Amino acid sequence: MSVLVTTLVVVLLALWALAAYNRLVRLKNQVRNAWSRIDVQLKRRHDLIPALVDTVGGAMSFEKDTLEAVVAARQRAAAAKGPVDAAGKERALSESLRRLRAVVEGYPQLTANQNVRELQAQLAGVEADIARARDAYNTTATAYNTSVEVVPNNIVAGLGSFPKAELFQVSDNERAVPRPTLG
Repeated sequence: MSVLVTTLVVVLLALWALAAYNRLVRLKNQVRNAWSRIDVQLKRRHDLIPALVDTVGGAMSFEKDTLEAVVAARQRAAAAKGPVDAAGKERALSESLRRLRAVVEGYPQLTANQNVRELQAQLAGVEADIARARDAYNTTATAYNTSVEVVPNNIVAGLGSFPKAELFQVSDNERAVPRPTLG
């Protein structure tokens, strides 16, 4: 009788371990999928930037530094590997794009240009898509990380290859509250 009970316990533990392992694999793949959705949106943004730079470049020849900063930031962002590397480089790209938008607003002929307006609208749409994809990624990664950390799944996670997923987070610079300027 004790051999039967021991065998039953071993079989139940093996089934539980198998189920836990399969759940962790599913969640890990969902994290990869969520990251690939961000990557697709980032590629769309990277593809729009040269068209915007080309469109505004002729009218802004003396704003060459701003355009070069956007191009350089785009190249660094396009070469990013993984969520953490991409997060920092994409923040720098977003900042250079904000500076470009501010400069473009100072040129009435550019703000009236239909191509510039369309490119900026497309870029704004992609930015919104990126924000939604990042939110979905963080939700998926958090569910995965929780599953990796909770007992008894952490035992199976420790035996397998289940590192925690990195989240997109706000940098200290982004967290700082801007001070209004009086002038």
